[in-house]
Order: sequence, then C-alpha cells, then structure tokens
Amino acid sequence: MSENWCTPKPKLTERPLLDTENAEGLSETFKILSNGTRLRILHTLLRTPNASVSEVAEQLEMKPQAISNQLQRLIDKDIVRSIREGNFIRYRIVDNCVVSLLDRGWCLTEDLPK
Repeated sequence: MSENWCTPKPKLTERPLLDTENAEGLSETFKILSNGTRLRILHTLLRTPNASVSEVAEQLEMKPQAISNQLQRLIDKDIVRSIREGNFIRYRIVDNCVVSLLDRGWCLTEDLPK
C-alpha cells in the first residue's frame, strides 16, 4: 500500500449532492477523528514520524496499551500504518488528507470565539 495523498477533487459546490453512501463514509471518518486521544496521537506522529507505541505513550503521558488500542482504530481506517523494524513496530501517518483535516480543524477551533 502506498501513501495516500489527497488527489485533486472538484470544488464542493461543483460536486453532485452527497449521496447516502458517501455521507455514511464521511460520517465514519469523522467518528474516527472525533476522539481526542486519536487526534493527539496523529499530532504526535506528525511531529515524530515512525514513532513506537512507547514513544507516543511517553510523549502523551499515557499507558502504551491505551495508545496501542487507539492506533489500531487509525490503522483499520488506513490513516496510519505500522512498520516493523527488528523488534520494534513503528507508526506513521499514511493518509495526508487527515493531516489537512487536523490542520484545518485546529485552525477553526482556535478562531472560534471563546
């Protein structure tokens, strides 16, 4: 599987109306991303590509098992990939569309009135 880069798409105003199937897929993506721990993991992996579970856990001050469980959800959605290096398993973001969503979402959050 190669890295997933956002391919050029028509503007949202030029696309056909969102159908039920695509709406459900979009909803599932947002559900995966609507978890604070997973968002923190993604930001950690963006800042420290190829980090191990223990490295992510240390940075987030969480237990490795909790990180591992949330990483599996991101792997299942093809957002993150695991790579074996000897005895270590390292993780990296492979869907850069998610990086854009994280960036835009954080921007929006910071710009909202408090």
